[in-house]
Amino acid sequence: MSTPTLTKDPNLAKGPARGMRPAGYTVLRAGRGALLLHRRSAVVVAILSVVLAAVVVVYLSVGESTVPPAEVLKVLLGQETPHQLVVGELRLPRLTVGLLVGLAFGVAGALIQTVARNPLASPDIIGISQGATAVTVAGLVYGVTSFTLLPYFSVAGGLLAAALVYLFAWRGGLHATRFVLIGIGFAVVLRSVTSLLLTKTDHVVAAQAQIWMTGSLNGRGWEEARPLSWALLVLLPAVVWAAYAQRSVSLDDDTATALGIRLGRTRAGLVLVGVVLASIATGAAGPVDFVALLAPQIARRLTRTAQIPLLSSALMGAVIVVLGDLIGRRMLAPTELPVGVLTAAVGAPYLIWLLIRGRASGRTS
Repeated sequence: MSTPTLTKDPNLAKGPARGMRPAGYTVLRAGRGALLLHRRSAVVVAILSVVLAAVVVVYLSVGESTVPPAEVLKVLLGQETPHQLVVGELRLPRLTVGLLVGLAFGVAGALIQTVARNPLASPDIIGISQGATAVTVAGLVYGVTSFTLLPYFSVAGGLLAAALVYLFAWRGGLHATRFVLIGIGFAVVLRSVTSLLLTKTDHVVAAQAQIWMTGSLNGRGWEEARPLSWALLVLLPAVVWAAYAQRSVSLDDDTATALGIRLGRTRAGLVLVGVVLASIATGAAGPVDFVALLAPQIARRLTRTAQIPLLSSALMGAVIVVLGDLIGRRMLAPTELPVGVLTAAVGAPYLIWLLIRGRASGRTS
């Protein structure tokens, strides 16, 4: 990675380091404070926000009955309209769950990939989603019928899987390749545990669990959206901390240690935040595969930043989930495809491409 070019900025306070800023950044001043803003990242965030807003309007407009975009905006603004039932009661709750799930998966993937320094290290590849799925399916098999309780089982399963992967991957440090390989091994084991649980229950519960395991927003409403919203709101301070801590983890170990950064604790904290986010999203909509893999990598390529941008990853995750669910609803209408099927259809070829590219790089290095 090339060293960024530093340029003098006469508006900054005098000093050996405070008068320099990396090329491509803009200095925002507020009183005595100053903030470096990456211009390309800001543009990408603005474009993704516009794209997401457009996808939201189309999502609420298109269905068995088409609603004009002007009427959709009236519903969103709380104005009286005859389309309140279709847009506000039927489509909006499902859309809200999709937005929140996409945001959570996007940030979770960005944090875990940052710690592992590997684009393959997403929750659905290294066993976290499989751990959340196994414990959630166990809850369904043993009598849990309320979808509002599933996120608690998912968080417990995700944390357990992450702890096992982290424990077995730690050998005086966290090596990226070992972390991913051990995670893949645990993913296979946990998937087998899930299959075993499904064989121990009746066909009705097994069918219900199979539907949930495909990663679907069908039937999701305010009952799932409200607890998911509160959970993400509670985690917001942790995500803000992670955005700052992410910079120190991006440094090499020697530099970070010389600066007095406790890498072990910081990495563990970032992984914890990512695991909880991914597990909560899995509990709300099931394991929507490859969103946490795709969103951070697309965001990083769009922004061209040294580290994975959290905000762009979150917006990209929301776009992928909502757009995927929209296509799944209408592509074979009236039959609905789970959003997890669409994201897997896109994510699996990308995963294969990453593996081929990594193998080619290993041969040429």
